Amino acid sequence: MTSDQPDLTHITHWVFDLDNTLYPSDAAVMSQVDRRMTEYVARLLDLPHDRAREVQKTYWRDYGTTLNGLMSNHTVDMHEFLDFVHDIDASVITPDPQLAARIKALPGKRLVYTNGSVGHAENIMARLGIADLFDDIFDVAASGFVPKPHREGFDLFADRYALPVPESIMFEDSVRNLKTAHDMGFTTVLVRAKEGPRDEESAAPGEHPDHVHYAVDCLPTFLGEIKTAQSKTE
Repeated sequence: MTSDQPDLTHITHWVFDLDNTLYPSDAAVMSQVDRRMTEYVARLLDLPHDRAREVQKTYWRDYGTTLNGLMSNHTVDMHEFLDFVHDIDASVITPDPQLAARIKALPGKRLVYTNGSVGHAENIMARLGIADLFDDIFDVAASGFVPKPHREGFDLFADRYALPVPESIMFEDSVRNLKTAHDMGFTTVLVRAKEGPRDEESAAPGEHPDHVHYAVDCLPTFLGEIKTAQSKTE
């Protein structure tokens, strides 16, 4: 390994967001979830589609997630919501053997931290071929339905695994989620969106805010370039 490779030899805990991070942002997953969220809001609040979408996006901006906004303003069955919005076709994702091999090579604990559900994460990870490569999945239910980027959810996550934050790295497509991680002391990696249509939360191509240590356009490529504690001894 050469000296110009990112030095992550201090990292013992590898934390990955799920959607638009472990798979490319141009896979039509979150567009499906987004449509089903609008449909759920329309049914729950008896609103026409256009008005339901306005409410959905307002809640996402103001509360971090649509679900958090619904919980704060209405009576909602959280698990029913998650099951409904995550009832999507995962076949739009292409299995990624290269990603699997590079995650498998990471030394230490590997965790998924998602604002989605465990069931959704398992569905996506199985399709990618990485379901057996992680120690655990921490979902929005495990956080007490406090979503990223709120610090309370991050603290619950860190406490659950006794996370040594200075030795931990977080991979995310969301700039605002990484701001909380950075403030806590994580090493931060922004996985940027590809050119073309993207989810509202995903970072734009070329984006690299000050609180991001590494900004990358391809997660498998980055994981193949880094220097880890294991590779340091090879």
